[in-house]
Amino acid sequence: MSTMTKPSYEVVIGLEVHAQLLTRSKMFCGCAATFGAAPNSQTCPVCQGMPGVLPVVNRRAVEFGIKTALAFDCRVNPACRFARKHYYYPDMPKNYQISQYEEPLAEDGLLEIEVDGTSRTIGIQRLHLEEDVGKLLHEGTLETAQASLVDYNRSGVPLMETVSKPDLRSPGEAAAYLRAFRAVLVYLGVCDGNMEEGSLRCDANVSLRPRGAAELGTKVEIKNMNSFRNVQRALEFEVERQAKALGAGERIVQETRLWDAERGYTRSMRSKEFAHDYRYFPEPDLVPLEISRAWVDAIRAGLPELPRARRQRFVTQYGLPPYDAGVLTQARALAEYHEQATAALKRAAPSLTLSQAAKSTSNWIMSELLHVLPADDEAAIREAKITPSRLAGLLKLIENGTISGKIAKDVFQKMFASGEDAQAIVAREGLVQVADESALAAVIDQVIAENPKALEDYRKGKTAAKGAFVGQIMKATQGKANPAMVNRLLEEKLSKI
Repeated sequence: MSTMTKPSYEVVIGLEVHAQLLTRSKMFCGCAATFGAAPNSQTCPVCQGMPGVLPVVNRRAVEFGIKTALAFDCRVNPACRFARKHYYYPDMPKNYQISQYEEPLAEDGLLEIEVDGTSRTIGIQRLHLEEDVGKLLHEGTLETAQASLVDYNRSGVPLMETVSKPDLRSPGEAAAYLRAFRAVLVYLGVCDGNMEEGSLRCDANVSLRPRGAAELGTKVEIKNMNSFRNVQRALEFEVERQAKALGAGERIVQETRLWDAERGYTRSMRSKEFAHDYRYFPEPDLVPLEISRAWVDAIRAGLPELPRARRQRFVTQYGLPPYDAGVLTQARALAEYHEQATAALKRAAPSLTLSQAAKSTSNWIMSELLHVLPADDEAAIREAKITPSRLAGLLKLIENGTISGKIAKDVFQKMFASGEDAQAIVAREGLVQVADESALAAVIDQVIAENPKALEDYRKGKTAAKGAFVGQIMKATQGKANPAMVNRLLEEKLSKI
């Protein structure tokens, strides 16, 4: 955001997040909800909207909704009801969507986020269940397509929509909210969080108001954002657009805009609908759902440890810095990887304290593993060839002095590609660290003799020359010299010259 907008306006953002639930079947029929199947291979008269068919609520989807509501400290309503939301769209055969309206599954929750070291609590207004619509496939681009095809595989897939209160005050906070939101869903196992495949989709409502004003400005809805980065970019663009318009005395129009990621701007899609435009009425083919207290209590008892609690435990149990704990707990697979690697290293190297083992694995995960794997790619981390126990095996070789840290980085790359154990790679390639004092002393003598200019510089007080000697020694030993021993022996040698 430019400084131009900061003194005059306050940014107000609310997010609507649609999460596809990880059920095997659809929301109101028994069709599979698997992503990527052949077009229209997972359909039946119910999800095709044929007349005379009757929907049946997916109990598992309701359970996932309750689970999520409890994780966000929402109030789970003892009864909820589905409604018909009417609007025309070519990939929605019934011309209405079964959703929830006045009686949602849950309300009034919260989510804590952290931005630049500052924590904020963002309110969650409501959480409700609904069905997804189909998908249109255009020949070429939307603007130039001569024909469009429709795939109803997605029609009827269970969605959970969670609406935040307008508590977010910057695009950065919105992106942080979405990251934290996704992490909770993946920890719960109710959604895979795959934004590229549309499992998690976000619409944003953004408005500006004079700083200090209580009344909200005219909001604009932005759709078509499929990554954290795009959410932030789209909101940054829209905030600037509205600030310029207001600054020029123009009126903001309530509308829905699409984010064009390639061109980096939002464009008008349609005028914004109001609730009455949808002509909601209770779904006559479904009875109201009664949510028993016993069911809610049973689901609450089975909740897993969530990201925030795990982050705090990593600090207290392992003594990790809060920054490390935050990085390692942003995804469930990553947190589990760290705990398994730490436990394996502690068993392999009992002389290490738990805190030392945890910090060692944390350093390598953050600097090496996350350099080659995205932190939020749960599947890639779980399927990585360098397993937690293999990483621990590598760290053990550093700890007992078998290899240097520099050599270990090369070994890590080979392990990541092949899945081999560190010990096998080190033995095959002769990478064992040189820690023989007499052998290193001979190398040091040779390097000093071959670099008279560096020696002269050192005598003149240029301490950087020592670093040049170390570099030459490591080069001469192909990086296998024990660095601590090299430094000590070199220091002793130079002090006598």
